[in-house]
Amino acid sequence: MRDKIILEKMHRYTTKILNYCDALGFAEFRRNEMLLEACIFNLSQIGELTTKLGENFKAAHPEITWHQIYGLRNRIVHDYEGVNLQLIWEIITEDMPKLQRELENLKKKI
Repeated sequence: MRDKIILEKMHRYTTKILNYCDALGFAEFRRNEMLLEACIFNLSQIGELTTKLGENFKAAHPEITWHQIYGLRNRIVHDYEGVNLQLIWEIITEDMPKLQRELENLKKKI
């Protein structure tokens, strides 16, 4: 049950990010400081939540790159000023929709 609650939180954060950035291009994203901070905060929350999931649960679901998600959190938290905005944008536009689908599927299974 605990893992399902954590997955729901992670899914909520992915949805927020995708909604914030819907119909935007990189130029608009880059110029909007409030949007940047909101997205980066939500990405860091997703990463932090991976540490709350059970190790057995994560091992049973290798389709999600738990280690990479947490690694992004570390990069954001420990080097906020050095965050590569192009990389963040690519994660949001390319990886986030896939993660959202994977989380949805996982929530249904547990």
